[in-house]
Parts: sequence; C-alpha cells; structure tokens
Amino acid sequence: MKQIVIIVAGGKGKRMQANIPKQFLILNEDPVLIRTIRAFHQYNPEIEIIVVLPQDQIKYWNTLCKKYRFTIPHEIVQGGKTRHHSVKNAMTWIRPGVIVAIHDGVRPLISQALIRTCFDTAAILGNAIPAVELSESIRELEGEKNIRADRSRFRLVQTPQVFHSDQLIDAFRLPYKPTFTDEATLVESAGHPIHLVKGQSDNIKITTMLDLCIASTILENC
Repeated sequence: MKQIVIIVAGGKGKRMQANIPKQFLILNEDPVLIRTIRAFHQYNPEIEIIVVLPQDQIKYWNTLCKKYRFTIPHEIVQGGKTRHHSVKNAMTWIRPGVIVAIHDGVRPLISQALIRTCFDTAAILGNAIPAVELSESIRELEGEKNIRADRSRFRLVQTPQVFHSDQLIDAFRLPYKPTFTDEATLVESAGHPIHLVKGQSDNIKITTMLDLCIASTILENC
C-alpha cells in the first residue's frame, strides 16, 4: 500500500528565542527539517513526502535546500492558521486507499524502527499513534486545589501519527474545534478507535534551546 508522510513545519521560533524558525536551526551541521525529511526517505525511498510551511518561509526553505544540496523529492504546501488547518491543506494531496503519516517537522530523531512499526500497525488496524509512559509524578488541578493523579493511566503522545487515508478523509469532514490539537483526537471524534504503539523516548520535539542541545548530545553519543 502506498505510503505518504505529511511533515508539518509551522514553527515561528518564539519559545526558542531564535532569529529563525526552529525547523531551520542547525542540528549537528544540518537544518532540523532536513534531518526529519531524511529520516523518512531513508526508511522508504519511495515514500511520498509533503512538507507544510508558512507562506513566508517557503522562499527561505528553498534557499536552504540549495545551500545544503538537499535533493530528496518533496511537495511544498502552504500552512494554515493552526496545525489542524495546515494538515487539512495538505489533505488535498491525499487519495483513498493509502497510508498517511503526520509528523512534526521538529522531531528529527525519529527512528526507522518506529516509523516502520507505525506504518505496519496502521495498515492492519487503521491507525497507529506512538506514545510513551510518564516517568515523573503528576498532579491534577481542580480549581485552586490539586490532587495526586495515577501516572500509569496516562501517556505522552508523539508523532508520526499514522492512519489509513480513508479515516483521515472522513475525519477532516468534521467542523473544526479547538480541541483538535492532533490527528488522533480528530479521527477519534469521527468515531474511529485509536491504537497506541510504544513510542521512542528520544523522539523529542525541539521547541527550546535545551531541546536542541539534548538532540545534539543524543546524535553525538547514542
């Protein structure tokens, strides 16, 4: 079955306090987004790659591709006002009967093993969402009070979130709600059960300078 990945790279770099968006920052000699795209191409050279970028970043991305001699084929789609709207813009490229991954452009450490697990599981069950256990204690807020929560009942959700395209097409017909912060929530709202797979502890999302330093250390030492 044909495989497609939508890589969402709409960051502005505000939390990073950088002059350029976080997906373009250099991680061990390569821009973060280039590393992310390369991970999926190495997993499957035939995978169709769609990159979603804000309109005002597309020209800069093209400049980076020339500078770093980056030639992996990919389509560029203009992003929307939210992640949901950005992915919806990319859905115009999606057809029935394929398997689609949606991945954060700033998760460059994704392993080929996890990509494969997600695609294989989605092909059988309809979708696959990587998630990891919480390692620290958590508390739940109730107004001005807070109470202990059982961390074993919760998981941290990662990407790639992978779906049979029929589920995604169906889900994106729903009217938008602010609670649609990821595709798993959207697909669940359309009535499809969500299937979790074991995530990857170092599949971190780079949103701060500390994250960038951690990612660099992982690449150098692991």
